Amino acid sequence: MTGTLQIASAFAQTLWAGRVGRPRADFERWQARTLQRWLDRDLPAVDFYRDAPRRLDGLPVIDKAVLMGDFAAFNRGRITAEQGWQAFETTGRLGNISIGASTGTSGNRALYAITPAEQHRWLGTMLAKALPRFLLQPERVAVVLPQNSALYEGANRSRLLKLRFFDLRRGAERWLGALESFAPTTIVAPPRVLRYLAENARGLAPRRLFSGAETLDPVDRAVIEARFRLPLGQIYMATEGLFAVSCSHGRLHLAEDANVFEFEPVEGGLVSPLVTSFRRRFQILARYRMNDLLRLSQSPCPCGSPLQAVDEIVGRMDDVFVFERPDGARLLVTPDVMRNAVLDAARAITDFRILREGRDEIAVVLQPGLPEADAEAARQALVRVFAQRGLVPQIRTRREAMVLDPHRKLRRVECRFRPEAEP
Repeated sequence: MTGTLQIASAFAQTLWAGRVGRPRADFERWQARTLQRWLDRDLPAVDFYRDAPRRLDGLPVIDKAVLMGDFAAFNRGRITAEQGWQAFETTGRLGNISIGASTGTSGNRALYAITPAEQHRWLGTMLAKALPRFLLQPERVAVVLPQNSALYEGANRSRLLKLRFFDLRRGAERWLGALESFAPTTIVAPPRVLRYLAENARGLAPRRLFSGAETLDPVDRAVIEARFRLPLGQIYMATEGLFAVSCSHGRLHLAEDANVFEFEPVEGGLVSPLVTSFRRRFQILARYRMNDLLRLSQSPCPCGSPLQAVDEIVGRMDDVFVFERPDGARLLVTPDVMRNAVLDAARAITDFRILREGRDEIAVVLQPGLPEADAEAARQALVRVFAQRGLVPQIRTRREAMVLDPHRKLRRVECRFRPEAEP
């Protein structure tokens, strides 16, 4: 099958699997059959799962450290991490296998290895979820991220679709003119970049906007949507794959047509997902623990999709503030609770950081021009959040200019304290 046919096939299959009006029970039966074929056929093709049971609940939970500790055991080509990094830093290929990596802006870097067929499937799936009308309405897609990906290579096969990558690491002043000249109909970028464009670019008039790669905060959404007069969609994607895309009603839906999600409960009704990607055949990903916090929707979406809706991607597990009580019990304070407290404290607050810098030391970083009364309101709002849990950390405010750092993901709530680092 040619690349174009593979893209078209994935496009059609994606639309069919998640079609509007499909009963959830019918979708789950299809998903279970597809998963089982993958478990029987593809799982044992790599060394790590050679003798594993052919049941999902019988497989071990893995994470990035396990995967990168023996990368060769998780891919059919037995490509080692050393070989993968060497390929990534030179040609980006080993034979016909494309080698990519995470940006490393939020922690240790991880490799991925994909075949041409998997690249084509990814593109067809993405088009079906994000741009299902591109056959009727040609698209020019601008992707603004810190790192290019082999996944984008097959996008410029048709006069109906043009994709251009803009390297965030080069600085906006070096690519903003080219972006405006490209006149994108769709822009995919982190929320901090979309906000920068909203405040600085006057020559852009896209039809669609998608945020990705970072947590989308309400304060940024409001600025972006007001400037472009468009609803802001989201694409939830990581090194490990495509996990969710917003529907026409603006709600995120998990990509359950390519992944099985299991959920580990966290404080406050949040969950952290384990992902099994049953469409990936070269590098196997099964029961992989993500580092993300999700708030799942408890109601069906008006769009009629059978796929699970997500109300919010709250943040990262690494940025949950964990406190230990004298009796040894652990108390968790999640990023969304702290973020919302600061945003609700004063309307003048349009940017901030909440940093845990010590066991009982929290800094609230605010803009230099913010009135002192608003800064104190933000501090008191956080004092109340922690007091409700019986916690009394030292909370201080300080003023700093907020700058766009292309080498780090924006994390408005960040836990910099690591107990193991204490003397």
